[in-house]
Amino acid sequence: MPDTRESTLRGDCANCFGLCCVALPFAKSADFAVNKSSGEPCRNLQEDFRCGIHTRLRPSGFQGCTVYDCFGAGQQVSQVTFGGVSWREAPETARQMYEVFPVVRQLHELLRYLTEALALPTARPVHAELRAALARVEELTGGTPDALEKLDVGPVRAEVNPLLLRTSELVRATAGGRPKSRRGADLIGKRLRGAKLRGTDLRGALLIAADLTGADLSLADLIGADLRDADLSDADLTGALFLTQPQLNSARGNAATRLPEGFDRPAHWTA
Repeated sequence: MPDTRESTLRGDCANCFGLCCVALPFAKSADFAVNKSSGEPCRNLQEDFRCGIHTRLRPSGFQGCTVYDCFGAGQQVSQVTFGGVSWREAPETARQMYEVFPVVRQLHELLRYLTEALALPTARPVHAELRAALARVEELTGGTPDALEKLDVGPVRAEVNPLLLRTSELVRATAGGRPKSRRGADLIGKRLRGAKLRGTDLRGALLIAADLTGADLSLADLIGADLRDADLSDADLTGALFLTQPQLNSARGNAATRLPEGFDRPAHWTA
């Protein structure tokens, strides 16, 4: 992820009221050890809004928490939208705060992609439109709680998506050959060891538990691709487009996996 706006587009738990631990529901499964309803504080949430088992989430049965990122929406809603007054201090704001949080999270995700696109020299032909879209989305994130609660993010995504698609086309065209499309493909559990996927459109592809050991994913568009339990050991993701930290956190890999600049190698990956 580009460094620009990094502080606002990455989760900052120290400045959040634990919103992902309260607003979002989850069901007992391989990802979560217990059931939790929306608006119900997680049993591991402490008084200071920090997670009591943050350093041992996976062995404690909360793997799902390790693959979530609010893209900075938590601190935005906590410190800006609601002026630094928590749902504990003002319980009457709790319901609306929980409604607004996922809306801002979607907006921040769009900001994350737009910011990345603007950092790509190859996308210069659409930079002016990208900057305009970025300004419009940023303006929306600064709305009042009432405005954000009523906001339909669908039309906003419909405005931004063609620009991201055009960015993808411009960048992937530099990969050489004819860019391939596996958009939305069902590749669950597929054996793709050493696959030549450089510059491939994998937007929304289902790569759950796929064996991508040693695969070349450089310059591939991975926006929305499901990489849960995919094996990225020895794979090359250099220059991969619209990849997010949660996607990496949900996958498997090793010390030889080549990552784009600015990403953290997940702690559960092998040496």
